Amino acid sequence: MKIALTVAGSDSGGGAGIQADLKTFQQFGVFGTSVIVALTAQNTEGVRAVHAVPTDIVAAQLAALAEDLPPAALKTGMLAEAALVRQVAGAVRGYGWGPLVVDPVMVSTSGHRLLDADAEAVLRDVLLPLAAVVTPNLDEAAILVGREVADVRAMEAAGRRLLELGARAALVKGGHLAKGDAVDVLVTAGGVRRFAHERLDTTSTHGTGCTLSAALAAGLALGRDLERAVEDALDFVHRAMLAAPGLGRGHGPLNHTVSAPR
Repeated sequence: MKIALTVAGSDSGGGAGIQADLKTFQQFGVFGTSVIVALTAQNTEGVRAVHAVPTDIVAAQLAALAEDLPPAALKTGMLAEAALVRQVAGAVRGYGWGPLVVDPVMVSTSGHRLLDADAEAVLRDVLLPLAAVVTPNLDEAAILVGREVADVRAMEAAGRRLLELGARAALVKGGHLAKGDAVDVLVTAGGVRRFAHERLDTTSTHGTGCTLSAALAAGLALGRDLERAVEDALDFVHRAMLAAPGLGRGHGPLNHTVSAPR
């Protein structure tokens, strides 16, 4: 069995972060390990508090896995602070881990900042060059490339810029596009591919980005090529949203029990 690692924050509501990642890994048939870098108090209505894990505890988690359970692929999610971004990047380099999926989690759906402003440049300059693929939404892409990303053409341009910044591929997510289908754009050195899905009329969107990046990491751990891994991840998220259980009063979680593509 292949091992996939998530380095991210914990979600007390169970719909995003470490919890969503491990559920997704399970569905894809990979063994999930985790390094928790932040604790959050949150539910479907929003984030109430964030506590960054001390760097020595993060280092101990990373070392424990490197010694005994090294991953076949890994993802990063919420990293909270610049020091943690640097630490995680150093571990990825030092342990020779990859392929790496970078989900540049910056702001929650409810508007709560999940990455310090001074950490944004560190993520771009230190972690992004290690990424096999980076998976920003429109707002995150705009922060990373320094200009507005509001339509599909701008998504493609942002993806090319992310490659110039060092990522080997970029999947720019279009779930927040103002109208039309939800279009996601994959940009690689070989070109651009668009993935279009019918836009779903749902408030069950909590953890979609975490789930997508986890599914993508699982596919890469299984040895699938990038385009196949992206296809499978997008399909899994789409069906998990369709089957959402309707929990909570805010942005509800997905249904992580749907089957993964085999």
